[in-house]
Amino acid sequence: MKANILIVDDIHEVMLEKFEQAGITYDYRPDIDREETEKIIANYTGLVIRSKFQVDQSFFDQATNLRFIARAGAGMDNIDDEIAAQKQVMLIPANEGNRDAVGEHMIGMLLNLMNNLNRGDRQIRSGQWLREANRGYELKDRTVGLIGYGHNGMAMAKKLSGFDVKVLAYDKYRTDYTDQYATEASVEDIYAQADVISFHIPLTAETKGMIDDNYLSKFNKPIFFLLGARGGIVQVQAVLNGLDTGRILGAAFDVLPVEKFPKLTEQNWYQDLISRDNVILSPHVAGWTFESYYKLSAVAADKIITFWEQQDTH
Repeated sequence: MKANILIVDDIHEVMLEKFEQAGITYDYRPDIDREETEKIIANYTGLVIRSKFQVDQSFFDQATNLRFIARAGAGMDNIDDEIAAQKQVMLIPANEGNRDAVGEHMIGMLLNLMNNLNRGDRQIRSGQWLREANRGYELKDRTVGLIGYGHNGMAMAKKLSGFDVKVLAYDKYRTDYTDQYATEASVEDIYAQADVISFHIPLTAETKGMIDDNYLSKFNKPIFFLLGARGGIVQVQAVLNGLDTGRILGAAFDVLPVEKFPKLTEQNWYQDLISRDNVILSPHVAGWTFESYYKLSAVAADKIITFWEQQDTH
């Protein structure tokens, strides 16, 4: 069967160039909506998507010739992986493409928190020069706990290596992954030792809402809390409770369980969250750099081409 790919999201033109060089036909339709996509998806063997819509049972039912779905992004949580497996549709993520961006962004958020940069900036702009009130913490000699040690966790560990920190990594689905940047650890080790906790896990039925009051109560020391994975894994009120008790010294969120306005303002925790000067927020852009825009599309294209070449040899 000939590869014929529908691209329903905005991607870097490098993907199109690679497809043309490989002789793969495609339709680039970044403005198409889900309803229109469902009407024509039976004509295609491949789908490239970012986050435009959920690929669920009803969509798969229309996609009768689909052989693969590639996501020009990290994670596949907008695609029902169980149905994809039933339908023998290969899922192709491009996690490698934005791992460096995520690692840099989360370390930037951490350093911002530890040194009160947002607060100091606001105070100076309002005519206040408060040195003692903005005394910061050093990262050196602290222990950073990473939950999840895939592409993003590994990239962050590598970038932390110049800060003279101890990095512990817990990954439920891997073994023997100690490397020069991180030491394999149990979650109990991280509870006992971490000064900083950063999450690098997907949103699944197992991880949905896992960061709750009980989870956060297990840390032996006050922590800095970083979330750049998926917002659905956290119960925001639990983090606010941790800030109230001093269990959490500061929190950085690049992702939230509810994103975009006006729906975000309707959440019962929103006003409390934005009122705190030891919380910093960014709009789900940790992996969203000019460089990652290119790399995500290039990585996805290369994986698609390799996948299709393997199909041709069978």
